[in-house]
Amino acid sequence: MTTPLKPLGQPVSRVDGRAKVTGEARYSGEFQVPGLVYGQVVSSTIARGRIKSIDASEALRLPGVLQVFTHENRPRQAWFDRKYRDDDAPSGSPFRPLHDEKIVYSGQPVALVVAETFELARYAATLVSVEYDSHSHQTDLRSQREKAYAPDQGKGGFEPPPKPRGHADKALKKAAVRIDAEYETPVEHHNPMEPHASTVIYESNGSLTVYDKTQGVQNTQTYVSNVFDLPKERVHVRSPFVGGAFGSGLRPQYQLFLAVMAALELKRSVRVTLSREQMFTFGHRPTTLQRVALGAAADGALEAIIHEAVSETSRFEDYIEVVVNWAGMLYRCNNVRFDYKLAQLDCYTPVDMRAPGAAVGVYALECAMDELAHQLGMDPVALRLKNYTDRDQNKDKPFSSKELRACYEQGAERFGWARRSAAPRSMRDGHHLVGWGMATGIWEAMQQPASAKAVLGIDGKLTVSSATSDIGTGTYTVMTQIAADTLGLRIQDVTFQLGDSSLPMSPVEGGSWTVASVGTAVKEVCEKIRDQLFKFAKKMKGSPLGKASLEEVTFADGKIRLTEEPSQAVSLVEAMRHGGVLSLEEKVLATPSAKQQAYSRSTHSAVFAEVKVDEELGTVRVSRVVSAIAGGRVLNPKTARSQIIGGVVWGIGMALEEETVIDQKLGRFINHNLGEYHIPVHADVKGIDVIFVEEEDTIVNPLGAKGLGEIGIVGVAAAISNAVFHATGRRVRSLPITLDKLL
Repeated sequence: MTTPLKPLGQPVSRVDGRAKVTGEARYSGEFQVPGLVYGQVVSSTIARGRIKSIDASEALRLPGVLQVFTHENRPRQAWFDRKYRDDDAPSGSPFRPLHDEKIVYSGQPVALVVAETFELARYAATLVSVEYDSHSHQTDLRSQREKAYAPDQGKGGFEPPPKPRGHADKALKKAAVRIDAEYETPVEHHNPMEPHASTVIYESNGSLTVYDKTQGVQNTQTYVSNVFDLPKERVHVRSPFVGGAFGSGLRPQYQLFLAVMAALELKRSVRVTLSREQMFTFGHRPTTLQRVALGAAADGALEAIIHEAVSETSRFEDYIEVVVNWAGMLYRCNNVRFDYKLAQLDCYTPVDMRAPGAAVGVYALECAMDELAHQLGMDPVALRLKNYTDRDQNKDKPFSSKELRACYEQGAERFGWARRSAAPRSMRDGHHLVGWGMATGIWEAMQQPASAKAVLGIDGKLTVSSATSDIGTGTYTVMTQIAADTLGLRIQDVTFQLGDSSLPMSPVEGGSWTVASVGTAVKEVCEKIRDQLFKFAKKMKGSPLGKASLEEVTFADGKIRLTEEPSQAVSLVEAMRHGGVLSLEEKVLATPSAKQQAYSRSTHSAVFAEVKVDEELGTVRVSRVVSAIAGGRVLNPKTARSQIIGGVVWGIGMALEEETVIDQKLGRFINHNLGEYHIPVHADVKGIDVIFVEEEDTIVNPLGAKGLGEIGIVGVAAAISNAVFHATGRRVRSLPITLDKLL
């Protein structure tokens, strides 16, 4: 007898796919209840100053307009008395909507118009007249560079740069070959398809059911409970589907506060949805200015690494990313110095965006490595292999696993790297200059504490739940696979529930830690169910499993089978009947193991890119990309490949298109729409080839899986930038690489 294929490791299609393509899946701005009213935000038009006056009389005269909330009439909330910070907040004092007359950034919400219909609220908002006393502002990072400061190392969960090793500055001066360059990355905005929205349903007993666009329903619940001084049991948060977030949903955004405030004050159900323009007003990937200096011996051995960065933050919070630490993890060098500073601007606090810190920090590092390779006359892959390390020198720990060599080898082979002509401008395709570039990627493989509950019914159906989210990554599907695999059930016999604050505890979905964290909890809780089933099966009269140990059986096809003799089996339903139970229920809290602390844990990649540059027009097209990933055990190749492809597409945008432009005189983002904020479209995306390198890791978590959500973007912009240099001989160190910079 052949044992059926186990679900884990198979390219299972999304279990929520049908709901999404048929419209059955409902998002936070789509839940309807009788009597629902609508809020429209009025945004400030200045970057810094104060409100002199607000006149809402014209709006209030319209039939159907219920209220216009401003700082002058908003209800007093607990938040205004104690500066509550949400779970994902950086250190500082979080922005509090409608707190007072002060304006601290352009686009700040200054009023909320609530009306019977969405259209009426939107129109009435245009009638609210606001007079400002404008103050001078500063939104240019370069102008504030000299005022940059080192963030407080004891706050906000910040992992500071490691202490210097050796004497980097002296070693740089003595090095046979040196690179010392500055790289700049711009503001980028997340732009998920689904706008941020909160639908707050006011119950007759004063309780709230909140449908929120969030990456953490329990973070939202805690926020609402604390800010409005409500018992948690009176705040139920749901977010069953999220139409993309990429970090923008980690923190509660201001529409949530405004919707809850209005619902409590009016005792009505209220929905507040942000416009696309307003989606540009609550956080972004910060501008960075980075200096990378590398010194090497004539054979390419690194003798000095210096990486310094200045990044922007707001006036009221210290937003911190790990920008400069990566070289100490990737390359062997005994003379290293890292420095990271913040400069305050009159903008909203930046927020995490896919691979925060690594996307920009590795870009600068890997471009500098390419410059060094060119200066040495050395192949870029060979330079990286020359300085390869199996030990994280920042932490002085070995890696739990690191198959980066295999990434280089397999990626280069698939790409055809051996055919690369080293000299810039030496490869052509008609009137196009052809360039080949590559870069390394890295992202930490993290695990957080998480809980899960499992209930197996006498009908053989399993329900597993955790309060995690699915922001489009495939969480529903992979958790279903883990549960089905552990208990030997069919995918269709397993239901995974998420996105509900009443479910077992889960961290916010971010950092590529969901599979490692929630997946481990799902595995462990199903193992507890499995153990009970096996005990019941062993005790059955005449059981074929009577003398077997757990290690000698396989759970498959709804049965417990002897591994060596699969025809000898007991069904799960039979075992439960013998045990006299109608259901089995278990709950676990899974935490990282102590053995992880002895290791550095990371996902690695090697990215190879080909560009074609029109010699006369300067236009750049990415014609193909090969991304080789070492991400531990791949639980679903289909959804995993989708994650990497999405990251590569974003990397193409980062390299060539994405930039939110600010008018420094106004202190305002001016391309705040998808017509002028350029992102890759179908015509920009050609062949993307993904390789998953075999990697076994028994340390990183019980599943052996590493997160793949972030690693897909890391290194892509650098590989493309390096390919552009190879094609044209022109080194552009400021993203995005637009044709005006090339010409």
